[in-house]
Amino acid sequence: MNNKIFTAAACLCLLATACTKDLVRTPTNAITAGEAYSTPAGYKEGLAKVYAAFALTGNAGGTGSPDISPQIIADEGNSDFLRLYFNLQELTTDEAAWTWQNDAGIQGLHEMSWSSINPIIDGLYYRSFFQITLCNEFIRQSSESALGSKPFSSQAKDSVRHYRAEARFLRAYQYWVLMDLFGNVPFATENTAIASSLPKQINRADLFKYIESELIGAADSGLIAPRQNEYGRADQAAAWALLARLYLNAQVYTGTPRYTDAITYCNKVITAGYSLHPDYTQLMLADNNLNTDEFILTINYDGTYTQNYGGTTYLVHGPAGVPGKISGSNGSWSGLRLTQQLVTLFPDYSGNTDHRAQFWQTGQTLNMTDLYTSTAGFSTFKYRNVTRSGGPAPHADPAGNFSDIDFPLFRLAEVYLIYAESVLRGGTGGDAGTALNYVNAIRERAYGNHSGDITAGQLTTDYILNERGRELYYETFRRTDLIRYGKFTTSAYLWAWKGGVQGGTAVADKYNIFPIPSTDLSSNPNLQQNSGY
Repeated sequence: MNNKIFTAAACLCLLATACTKDLVRTPTNAITAGEAYSTPAGYKEGLAKVYAAFALTGNAGGTGSPDISPQIIADEGNSDFLRLYFNLQELTTDEAAWTWQNDAGIQGLHEMSWSSINPIIDGLYYRSFFQITLCNEFIRQSSESALGSKPFSSQAKDSVRHYRAEARFLRAYQYWVLMDLFGNVPFATENTAIASSLPKQINRADLFKYIESELIGAADSGLIAPRQNEYGRADQAAAWALLARLYLNAQVYTGTPRYTDAITYCNKVITAGYSLHPDYTQLMLADNNLNTDEFILTINYDGTYTQNYGGTTYLVHGPAGVPGKISGSNGSWSGLRLTQQLVTLFPDYSGNTDHRAQFWQTGQTLNMTDLYTSTAGFSTFKYRNVTRSGGPAPHADPAGNFSDIDFPLFRLAEVYLIYAESVLRGGTGGDAGTALNYVNAIRERAYGNHSGDITAGQLTTDYILNERGRELYYETFRRTDLIRYGKFTTSAYLWAWKGGVQGGTAVADKYNIFPIPSTDLSSNPNLQQNSGY
């Protein structure tokens, strides 16, 4: 199977019920599970469907999913995982605002005044549980007892065991997303009795332990060695990178810091053979599937095979004012813009000094004087649907609608920054000199020389937060980062229109997590709403 389109290969395959009360159902299919998993090829196709849930859009319910918001379903781009996740992680922060206030769910996100009824919040919640449902079924069908009855060769059974470990990783990833955004959520695994009960709610700290155990288990017994799997599929390094991210935020999730563990898993990734890709401006291009030096795991998008208005298509078209000849598309939707607080993290925001400052300024004002005016605030051309040579995307959509750019869920630069922050926060197993070297390696790539290097005295936790803003903007980290630093809801850091005020203001701490959708509360009496909603 073509590595670039591993995910896309499943686009015409099944979609399963997404609502959480259906976590304990077998995904609806035109064929039985026995038929679908009757051959080794059937198992690989089943795994492809699990990965494809990252990029597929539309009514995930298929044959009956009444709890998915009809507003989300009406715009299939808004049911894509990445677009939903980006909106919750970035539109709520200094990194992004969206112009079109009448789009379902937009009002209240940047202002941090959302309610328990919001189609974007609901959409991400159900989309994550949709993939968990697929994972649970695949894991159930690939158990040792299920394999024991199959007339497969020992080699084929070993391959299925690798696939099962990948499904465990993907399930753990989606439970991490839900834990990070929603706290205490419904919980079901492959061992939950099918269709006999509604899922119970798991405590955030207990879910942390489950995710940790699953990631370690998958890495130790099934995931393929780093950089040895097909492009776009998880390996041990992906599990290690998620563990490092999990431990970095452990104090938020459990009340107990785990910075030493974060360093341990950073070291595992760093020594696995990755390196920083030499040119930052090539990270988010249409042929970025070539960036296997830095990329650890990606969501694969393809202009021919995964056509939807979410994903990186959203990140190509969305930025306001960027002409199609720059973005490699048929033009801008005049939507996404940056607050001046994010832009001014760069002393020189022209891009001539720090090449990460890929800001579109023509026709845009620096200051976001109005939240819903498309020219208020710079935008960015970080995502461009062209190749390194400036040519068309490999599977270019002739109409210019859809993107070929893959989205890195994990890349080495993030791991370097986790290592540095964890050392500064007192974790052991690393050292300040190595942390400084990693940060300066990131900055040397950005500057093209040593002119951006910093000294040991400049390397503080606040510096790391700002450097994460410069390096990782528009990569779905900002909300989580600001919460970890105590700057998301508080007055410790203000940005334009935070709290609905042009100069920014503090908001209630309840906004550190999102509400459980009211539709799920009404259908599952086992659930309790998050405090304050």
